[in-house]
Amino acid sequence: MTDTLGLLLAVHVVAANIQDRDGAKRSLLWTRLDHLGVQKIWADQGFAGRLVEWTSSILGRALEIVRKAPDQHGFQVQPKRWAVERTLSWITSHRRLARDYEASPARSETMIRWAMIGIMVCRLTRGRPASRPGPRLLSSAPGPPLLPSECLVGFGHGQR
Repeated sequence: MTDTLGLLLAVHVVAANIQDRDGAKRSLLWTRLDHLGVQKIWADQGFAGRLVEWTSSILGRALEIVRKAPDQHGFQVQPKRWAVERTLSWITSHRRLARDYEASPARSETMIRWAMIGIMVCRLTRGRPASRPGPRLLSSAPGPPLLPSECLVGFGHGQR
């Protein structure tokens, strides 16, 4: 679970045989306990159903399902969902999280937190406001990395 800036609020890794909406209860509960200011939560269609009612009645928070337009064909950025997708792209840029190597869900959660700590430290130590790189020209030379080079953090191999 992330905030609208894409910063991690809660993480809970579950086995593949657990439905998203069932596994989300722990993250929602911890977010409710740790971040009292969070009043509204957006989720994709995989979280629809009983979870919306549970969030409202048990946690006293509004869970809004972001649905795609009925006439949508193909890929289209969904409102509010892009913040989570952006965070997932940030953490998968860390080698250890590019694939699911961990045997334990607790270790996977730890690696996700470790990646986000690195991202936040780089933001805090950057010394200048965040900026987007300009358009890249197609050339034979490799383009700039997705994140500024001083903010790429490795996990033991290939650190930059």
